[in-house]
This record gives sequence, C-alpha cells and structure tokens, in this order.
Amino acid sequence: MRIGLLGTGNVARALAHGWRAAGHDVLLGSRRPEERTGLGLPVAGLDETAAHAEVLVNATPGGVSVDLLRSIGAPALAGTLLIDVGVGLSDDFSALTHPNSSLGELIQEAFPLTPVVKTLCTMDSTTMTAPGELTEPGTVFLSGDDAEAKRTTGRLLTDLGWPESSQLDIGGITTARGQEHFAFLFMGIAGGVGSHTFNIKVVTRTSADRT
Repeated sequence: MRIGLLGTGNVARALAHGWRAAGHDVLLGSRRPEERTGLGLPVAGLDETAAHAEVLVNATPGGVSVDLLRSIGAPALAGTLLIDVGVGLSDDFSALTHPNSSLGELIQEAFPLTPVVKTLCTMDSTTMTAPGELTEPGTVFLSGDDAEAKRTTGRLLTDLGWPESSQLDIGGITTARGQEHFAFLFMGIAGGVGSHTFNIKVVTRTSADRT
C-alpha cells in the first residue's frame, strides 16, 4: 500500500522503516521537507504526502495535529484511512492537551468523512515495530468507528509483527481516550522498569472460569 506518514520524528521514521521492510511504499510528510533530508526515507510536503497516500498516519505532536490536518484540508483527506498514533502532552509532559477527550476523537469530529483508527500509542517506537523482541507477546489496541478501516489497520499491524492474537479491538473512537490517557501510566512504568521499551498485555481468566 501507499502509506503517508505525517511527521518525521522517531515514531514516523520507525513506522516508515517497518512498513517499507514489509514491502509498502512509504512517504514522510513535513511542513519543511527541504530541512529533513538525510533521513534515509523519502520526504515531501504535507499536501503531496496526503495525495500520495492510500493510508495516512498521524505521527505529529498531538497538540498541533488537528490544525496541521486542517492545513491539508478536509477534501484532501476524505475517504482516506487515517491511523492516529499521536498523544497530546504539554511541553513538560505533566498534562494532556485533551484531558476530557482524545486526539483521535477530535480528528474524527473535525473530519467526519475520514475514517480514523487509534492504535500504537501505548508504547514506544521500538516496541511498535519490533514487538517480537519483547520477552512475551503484548497487546496492541484499536479504537475506531469504521469496521473496514480497523480491518485494514489490523493487516498493517500484522506487517509490523503484531499477530491477530495480540490485537484487541476495544470499540469506537471514544475508547481512544483510554489509550491516550495511558500515557501517564506508561511514564510511571518506564520509571519503574528503567526503560521505555516494554508493553502491557491483557490477560483474562481461563474459559472454564468465566461467568
């Protein structure tokens, strides 16, 4: 697939390398592409990246994501799956920029003709693209209102090394709040284990014990 990634930071680059290794055509989008050469990946302007993409990935800082997408324009995004991996945090990482909502919800509200799927925001960029390097399989969550968009996202997650058994659909786009608000627990766990490269796993009771 043609995948456009908005952003050129660690997350966007990691995902681009991961999907390119799986055979996808990737393009990074930047507001200043002329300043982002030497990344080992193709870079273009935001409008060109959106026009290129069958799937668009928002990997920009969450506090500016909606305005950045508005600069591209709703008509250019209509009908294109948008995978949102961003989290809006204050500069000192002490507060969410959307404390009573989620970035995923705000994007979906602003662009109703663009199916939005929230995923991959509960882990660092290394875990996003190399889940098999952890000591055991973890869980990646999907939130979104469009079933086909989530199926496509699931296939792209599989290409990054996430088997279907590790993917958990937790419901509509409003459930993106849980994923994004996990950011504070993520930082706490990182401090506890001394690393940002880890994941969580949902475990349930055995079938015989369920009521």
